Amino acid sequence: MHKYILLFVILIQTVQIHAQDAADSFVNPGVKQVDLIDLAERIMNKNYVAREDVVVNQKGRVHFSVFPAVGYTLQTGFAGVISANAAFFTHEHNHKNENISTVVTSVAYTAKEQFIFPIASDIWTRNNEYNIVTDWRYLKYPSETFGLGGHTQQDSSYTLDYYYLKLHQAVYKKMAKNLYAGIGYDFDYFWDIEEIGAPPGQPTDFEQYGYSSTEKASGLSFSLKFDSRQNPINPQKGTYANILFQPKFVFMGSDANWQSLLLEFRTYIPFPSGSRNILAFWSYNWFTLGGTPPYLLLPSTAWDEFSNTGRGYIQGRFRSMNMIDQEAEYRFAITRNGLFGGVVFANAECFSDILTGKYEVISPGVGLGIRIMLNKFSRTNLALDYAWGTMGSQGFFVNLGEVF
Repeated sequence: MHKYILLFVILIQTVQIHAQDAADSFVNPGVKQVDLIDLAERIMNKNYVAREDVVVNQKGRVHFSVFPAVGYTLQTGFAGVISANAAFFTHEHNHKNENISTVVTSVAYTAKEQFIFPIASDIWTRNNEYNIVTDWRYLKYPSETFGLGGHTQQDSSYTLDYYYLKLHQAVYKKMAKNLYAGIGYDFDYFWDIEEIGAPPGQPTDFEQYGYSSTEKASGLSFSLKFDSRQNPINPQKGTYANILFQPKFVFMGSDANWQSLLLEFRTYIPFPSGSRNILAFWSYNWFTLGGTPPYLLLPSTAWDEFSNTGRGYIQGRFRSMNMIDQEAEYRFAITRNGLFGGVVFANAECFSDILTGKYEVISPGVGLGIRIMLNKFSRTNLALDYAWGTMGSQGFFVNLGEVF
């Protein structure tokens, strides 16, 4: 999902919802929790009555938030965006045995003439027996590319313009407590790919890699996933680990046969113990096992599922056959009512050399940010960060929900 720094927000509570916060064990007792919806309703309604946080055991009740905004990111420039987030239980009883299901979407048009429409969902069935994961996107996306490997320079960028359709669907079956095995189908199609403003006089890395005006990948996905988080929007504790193998096949419509492997690990530790402050760690490692992926599907900065790796660098800043990314973040409360929080974080990326396969350059990033509670029931934050990388790279990085 693409990110925007919110300059102007109008919150609309389209559905009145009351439900138990499934991850609220760290809320200060006796302190009424407040979110941006509360503030908006107080401004717009002089007879406002505080929304209650009570248990409702009815299937179909949804915690729903939608808001228009003006935004800015390094990759998009200024943008107009309408975002929506929904969180709900799919079964009417035994909420303690069921994770919160989430659906997140947005529509955006940017100053760089980009059109962005993603839909991402994470649906849990009764007693978490099945987990249905959707990642669909349609993009018209002129964006910067810097070449291949870790040695590329900050001033070496030019524009790569293209359309992109992504349809990834997977279903996971519970094998044991918090352990799931999954199978899915992935389809990625890029068309009308065009280099704009490429350096004259020599072939670009894209041209040397194998320039084409279209790129297509089609294949299966096989995954083994452990997830003990109860609320993936804002984990308060627990661990997530994923092994994802994605083979692509010519007979299924790919341009070539190739395989990739993703190894991902996240963990969340209350620190100090019993507080709402969280020490979070993320390891994201993306490897090409064989074959030649399309240029635009190579491991790259901020091309994870929610475009979050490598804060401090623009999306696509580094790209190669293999990528290692390590991140750590400390999340802490600022106000007792949960409205404001803060973070400090650090990360480091390393990409293999496109010719030798060696890992020669480490690209670090550091930063800090603020968290503003958008919806206290689903514990959805607006995450506003500023990060610094190397070679003068820096900027704002924004997320609906926690970064990881």
